[in-house]
Amino acid sequence: MRNGLDLKLKRNVTFFVGENGIGKSTLLEAIAEKCGFNVAGGSRNHRYDFHKTESGLSDYLTLSWKTKTAQGFFMRAESFFNFATYIDEVAKEDRRVLDAYGGKSLHQQSHGEAFLSLFHNHFQNGLYILDEPESALSPQRQLSLLSIIHKLEKAGKAQFIISTHSPILMCYPDAEIFLLDDKIQLTHYKDTEHYHLTKNFLESPEHYFRHLFEDF
Repeated sequence: MRNGLDLKLKRNVTFFVGENGIGKSTLLEAIAEKCGFNVAGGSRNHRYDFHKTESGLSDYLTLSWKTKTAQGFFMRAESFFNFATYIDEVAKEDRRVLDAYGGKSLHQQSHGEAFLSLFHNHFQNGLYILDEPESALSPQRQLSLLSIIHKLEKAGKAQFIISTHSPILMCYPDAEIFLLDDKIQLTHYKDTEHYHLTKNFLESPEHYFRHLFEDF
């Protein structure tokens, strides 16, 4: 990268965490672009354009793998609606396209069901880059996502790079967690603000309410 940053991803599952606006999505998008995935969301084979990157970060990014694969998927929660619309358009020519998404239109499923249909049916071998996948998932369905990740990565079939705010996802065993702040550094999920804030709030919400509601 331009500032000389050298990141080595040593695990099959890597998380990038940090506040909104710190650059998590930009970094994932740049990685996806370098992999040849559609930066609007999708794989190398998905040809549509609802999102144009303007960061230019990929111009300064060099990737290398022990074993490189062209298979994979870039899932960005914010533009998933547009991806689902694109799949519907393709399915007008060949309904078999929907087999990779649970057999029916993603728009005919709830937001969370559509996410899980993608994860269950489309994810197999390859590199999977997920930008805030928890955005449409209940806590129970976040656990389902963890199960899918475990099944694929323990079989040696997949690598996951995920940006998230979810303490549930961050708990994935043996994952590496990089905190993006004024620098990028490895951390443990119990050392993240996400974990501490969630834990402390659930244990004593009244303490937070006293401060949050003091002007009312």
